[in-house]
Amino acid sequence: MSKQFLHSKNESDKYKFFMKATLLEQMKRDYIHIKHTKTITRQQVESQDESLKDLKREFLQKKERYEQLPSFSEMELVLENLKKGMAWCLVGEKEQLVQQLKDDVEKEENKHHKHQENLQLCQTPSLKIQLFLFFSFTKSKVTQVEKKHQCIKSRVDSMRQEQESLSEDNLRLKEQVKVVSKAHKEQELVYFRALNKFKQSEKEQNHLQERINKAKTSLSLNNDGDTEYTLQQKEISRLKEQLAELETKCPKLNQEIKNKHQALSKGREERDKLRLEERNIRVAYESKVRRKDQILASRSNKLKRFGDQVPDLLGSIAEGYATGRFLKRPVGPIGACISLKDPMLAVAVECCLRSFMKAFCCDNYKDEAALQELMCRHYPKGNRPQIIVGPFSEKVYNIQGRKADHPEYPSVLDIIAAPSPVIINCLIDMRGIESILIIKEKDKARRVMQQGRPPKNCREAFTAEGDQVFSNRYYTSDFSMPKYLGGDLETEISMLESDLENHQAQLSRFHLHGTSVTEDIVSMESNLNNTIMALKNTLVSVNQVKASITELETAGEEHIDDISSLEEVAQENRPKVEAEKQFVHEAKADLDKHRRTAEDVESKYSAVREQIDRLSEDMEALKEEQLKLEAECAKLERTLQILETNLKAHQDNVRAMSIDLAERAEELQEYVAKATEISPERQQVTGSTRSIDIEITRLKQKIKVHESDHGEQEQVVREYAEALALYREKTNQVRDLRRFIDQLDNIMSDRQDRYKTMRRSLSVRCKLYFNNFLIKMNCCGSMVFDHNNETLSISVKPPGREDDGVSDMRSLSGGERSFSTVCFMLSLWEITESPFRCLDEFDVYMDMHNRRISLDLLLELSERQHLRQFIFITPLTTSNLPKTSLIKIHQLQDPERVCYETMEEDV
Repeated sequence: MSKQFLHSKNESDKYKFFMKATLLEQMKRDYIHIKHTKTITRQQVESQDESLKDLKREFLQKKERYEQLPSFSEMELVLENLKKGMAWCLVGEKEQLVQQLKDDVEKEENKHHKHQENLQLCQTPSLKIQLFLFFSFTKSKVTQVEKKHQCIKSRVDSMRQEQESLSEDNLRLKEQVKVVSKAHKEQELVYFRALNKFKQSEKEQNHLQERINKAKTSLSLNNDGDTEYTLQQKEISRLKEQLAELETKCPKLNQEIKNKHQALSKGREERDKLRLEERNIRVAYESKVRRKDQILASRSNKLKRFGDQVPDLLGSIAEGYATGRFLKRPVGPIGACISLKDPMLAVAVECCLRSFMKAFCCDNYKDEAALQELMCRHYPKGNRPQIIVGPFSEKVYNIQGRKADHPEYPSVLDIIAAPSPVIINCLIDMRGIESILIIKEKDKARRVMQQGRPPKNCREAFTAEGDQVFSNRYYTSDFSMPKYLGGDLETEISMLESDLENHQAQLSRFHLHGTSVTEDIVSMESNLNNTIMALKNTLVSVNQVKASITELETAGEEHIDDISSLEEVAQENRPKVEAEKQFVHEAKADLDKHRRTAEDVESKYSAVREQIDRLSEDMEALKEEQLKLEAECAKLERTLQILETNLKAHQDNVRAMSIDLAERAEELQEYVAKATEISPERQQVTGSTRSIDIEITRLKQKIKVHESDHGEQEQVVREYAEALALYREKTNQVRDLRRFIDQLDNIMSDRQDRYKTMRRSLSVRCKLYFNNFLIKMNCCGSMVFDHNNETLSISVKPPGREDDGVSDMRSLSGGERSFSTVCFMLSLWEITESPFRCLDEFDVYMDMHNRRISLDLLLELSERQHLRQFIFITPLTTSNLPKTSLIKIHQLQDPERVCYETMEEDV
């Protein structure tokens, strides 16, 4: 330290050393602590002021409640008077009710006599006659109705018998109609068969006659039959040559159609391929346009990187959580809740997490259902983000023993950071990020994962470009730039614009090429259709030529036929035709006979059917009239029963009203007794019981509110006294604290001035002592204190260089620096009051001259300050020190050194 202290320590450290040695540092810390405590106390006083305002407000409220106690007594008195009035008001209402019941009983008794008179009018032997008398029907009218009912009944019975006989005739005629119709249909079938056979034979006979006439005509026109046959044969030869040419042309056209079909198929395949590539490029173009719009929107809101609906969805989640719709607030999207420690690995992390970047986390399935309902409002069906359900935890999982261990490469868990442990735990559960390594270079990733055994607990790795590496396979990434975690938006926008321009150029090129291919396809289709039409025309010509050849060959054969044989066949067919014609006439006669028979039976059956329907209608009318008469009788019977029931009910009602009247009278006496107990004098009440009850309820509610707001009277008085005492006590405490803080400010200001005076005094004394000690060595020096900046600058000039402008401490020798350090320490000892002084190896770098001067200075100081103890430790000899009772020398023994022999066997 003696060698290095003066030139190695900076000026601030020297100043701190000075402050600690003089205990000024401790005083400074104490003053700072006092100021901090004063600030805290002032803040507490201010908070006490706020609480004092609340306390004063509470005191004023209780004082107001205390002052409102007289109005409470008045309300109780009014309530007591209302209860008395209510009792006598109930008595009055009961008296009115009893009087009304008496009037009702008298009225009902009068009605009872009228019911008995009406019932006596109905008491005759016959029930029907009773009812008709009650309804003012005469006895003769009843007899007519009964006779009419008997007449109708007899007519109905006769009609029923007649209908039964007609039904038997109807069934018999119906069976006869079926038999006759069946015979008529069979005879009709026989007739039409014979007629068709006759027409066919007649047609064949006419055909034979035409052949005979044609043969005779051809013989009369051309006497030489061989010349006509020769001409036909020549025509047939010419047509066969034409047919051979056409048949040779057909395969050529078929081959041409096949070739054009193949060319057309290739053209269509090329067009479909171009359309598919154009569609793929258009999809990529639209995707990049959407991505560009998202990035432009994310300039103002980063959440729009995860979708335009995400800010609105998060707002709905916050609103739902505020209204208690969620038990715990869902967290997400995950990509917005994580950050990267190394932004260069953004592509790797996105390729690793993929769809989890837009996923949300829920604590339970109830929250999941509520979140799905919110997502349905903002996202189209089937396109909402993923929801991961798992209990939320406030701590990250303990993955000790499961984490991928590699000394060079971090895992995904190591390079991401999230404010909530829920996100980390979710990614550990769903993606296993603790077992996935991030290796920037492809070659190193292949070497680590595939050339040997993968690292412990590692199942896959990702490169900085997003490639996925397994122990037995390798997948190249589709992404070149980060989509969610990227930071440089302008670069990504410029790259997207460049890609969009390239895609636009490719779309234009594909459009031109597709148009050209489409035009070629249209031209090939037109040529193919022309060739197909030519083939069809050729086939039609072939068929026409074949038909002409067949017709000529048939005509030649007909000329060869024998006319005599045709005439013999025609002669044989004539009797057959005549026989068939005779059979047709006989079948026609039989058919007419069966038709007439069927018509007669049909007319008889229709007449019987009409008669039966007429009888049914007449019977229905009579039955309806009979039912009306029976219903009228039943109605009269029910009327009589109702009258008897009403009389009985009336008697029961009168009896019940009498019983009720007696009970009401007894109840009235009870009410009068209770009212007399409440108020001996009868109260004259103008209002109704309802209005009085409403007023009592209102007063009770008002008293209840008053008691709930102000409490009972004793409690209000007690609380008012306590609040007054507490308010006065807190006011006195705040006033005393303010007075103490003001006194403390004055004391600290005075102490601060004294502290600065003491610091200035100690620094001046230290300078003087330092200069005096340097003079002992014929040196000069200076100490410059800067208390504002807290620096101490020391400069020492050795003998002979006093006039030099340079005072660099590094220009001193080791002994001179050590002596300067001793001088500095001695000057500090002069101004401090420590009982113990100690120096260790202060003279190691001194020469004998400087060492002697230093020892003299130390001994001189120790003699001057003999009440303090000085301890000096040095490795050099102390034989030149004077021997006095004040100096005690403790010398350690030299260490023992033992030499060991080395042997070849031990090496």
